[in-house]
Amino acid sequence: MAAVDLGASSGRVMAGTVGPSTLALEEVRRFPNGGVRAGPALYWDVLGLYRETLAGIREAGPLDGVGIDSWAVDYGLLDERGALLGNPVHYRDTRTEGVPAQVGAKVSARELYDVTGLQQLPFNTLYQLVAEGDRLDAADTLLLIPDLLTYWLTGEIGAERTNASTTQLYDVRARTWAVDLATRVGIPPRLLPPLRDPGTVVGPARELSGLPVVAVGSHDTASAVAAVPAEPGTNFAYISSGTWSLAGLELTSPELSDAALAANFTNEGGVDGTIRFLRNVMGLWVLSETLRTWSTSDLPGLLAAAAASRGLAAVVDIDAPEFLAPGDMPARIVAACRATGQRPPEGRAAVVRCIVDSLALAHRRAIREAASLSGRAVDVVHIVGGGARNELLCRLTADACGVPVLAGPVEAAALGNVLVQARALGEDLPDLAAMRALVRETHEVRRYEPSGAGDWTAAEARLAGG
Repeated sequence: MAAVDLGASSGRVMAGTVGPSTLALEEVRRFPNGGVRAGPALYWDVLGLYRETLAGIREAGPLDGVGIDSWAVDYGLLDERGALLGNPVHYRDTRTEGVPAQVGAKVSARELYDVTGLQQLPFNTLYQLVAEGDRLDAADTLLLIPDLLTYWLTGEIGAERTNASTTQLYDVRARTWAVDLATRVGIPPRLLPPLRDPGTVVGPARELSGLPVVAVGSHDTASAVAAVPAEPGTNFAYISSGTWSLAGLELTSPELSDAALAANFTNEGGVDGTIRFLRNVMGLWVLSETLRTWSTSDLPGLLAAAAASRGLAAVVDIDAPEFLAPGDMPARIVAACRATGQRPPEGRAAVVRCIVDSLALAHRRAIREAASLSGRAVDVVHIVGGGARNELLCRLTADACGVPVLAGPVEAAALGNVLVQARALGEDLPDLAAMRALVRETHEVRRYEPSGAGDWTAAEARLAGG
C-alpha cells in the first residue's frame, strides 16, 4: 500500500508492505509543506500537495491500495459543481481572533463540550467556518484535507470519522454530525458530507488505473495511536510527538465531565470506535521556529549542548497563546520567563534546554490530568512520531511523568495508515490488538526509565507564580 502522510511542515509517500510477521515501510517521496502568505492571509498550497501525492503514489507502484492522513481542522470548500473555492486557509491564520467569544454568545462552552467533547482551540473548524462569513453562501460542501485529496482521486465525497471528530461539529456520543449545533452558529448543514468509517474502500483512483483508495484513520494522530505498540493489559498513555504533542489515553467512551471541560481535554474519534482523550500540547513547533529564527539546522548539536546544560533553570507555559503564531520564539521565551519572575535563559543551549524542559513539563501535566480525569492509572508512556528520535525529550518526559517512556516507532502514522488499509483489503488484522502485536513484532522501541532527577513539582509552581 501507499501511505500518504501529510504533516504541517512536510509530506511524504511511504510504500508499506503488510503480511504475516511483516510490516515494513519505505519512503519513496518527501516534499515540503507549510503556510504560504498571500496578502493578509496564510494558506496551504493544497494543489501542490495533490501534485506531490500523485507523483509519490506513481513512484511507489505497483500497489494494492492507497490511504491519506493529515493534520486536522483545515478544509476546502467546494461549490455545487465540485470546484474548489480558493486555497484552504492555514489554522495559524489570525482570522478566528474574537470568533470563539462570538460563538460563545450563542452556545455556551458547556453545551459545546457536551455535544462535541472538543478542546477549546481558536482554530477549531467551527470557528474557522464562522469566520468565513458570507463566503459560505457560495459553498455546497466542506471537505477536510485528506477527504479533499481523496475526492480528487476518486470523485467520491465524504468525511472520515476520526478527522470529522476534530471539527467541533461532530456529536461524539451519537457519532453523527451535530446538525442542530451547526445551525445555531450559522453554519449551513448542507456543508457536512456523508460520514465514513476508517477502513471503508472509497473507490478507484481514476488517474491511477483504478487503484483502490481506502479511508484510513485520516487524522494522522488516529493513525499513529492505532500503531502504538502497547502490550495487552498495560495502562498506557501515548504522546504523538511532532509539530504538536497529542498527549493522552485511549478510552472506550468520551469523558465529558465538568472537570474535563475545565482542564481543556478533547475527545476525538479513534480507529475501531475508540476515543482519543487527550490534550493538544504546542509540541516541537516552538523548537523548530527557534531554529528558523537562528537560521540554523544544527538540531543534534544544540540538543547535545542542551543536555549538558542545567535542567529546569527556567520553564515556560509552552501552550501559551504567544507561542502559537510563527515568529521570534527565543524573544518570546525571554519575555515569558521575565513575566513569571524567572531569570531568562542565556545562550542557545540554555534556550533549547528551556524549551525541552517546558515541553516535558507540559507532557507531565497532560498525562497526569488525563489519568486523574478518567480514573485510570498510567504505567508507561509511549512516544511515537518524530519526537521519539529526540533522546533528551524522551528522557526528560520519563523523569517528568515518573514512569517509563517507550520511544518509537517514529513512523507510527504511516504504519497505522497501512495497517487499516491492509485489513480493509483482506489481511487478517481483526482489531487494534492484532495491529499493535504486529508493530511490536516488527519494530524496536527504546526504553527510558525515570531517573528521579529534577524537582518537577517546583517547576510547575513557578509557572503558577508559586
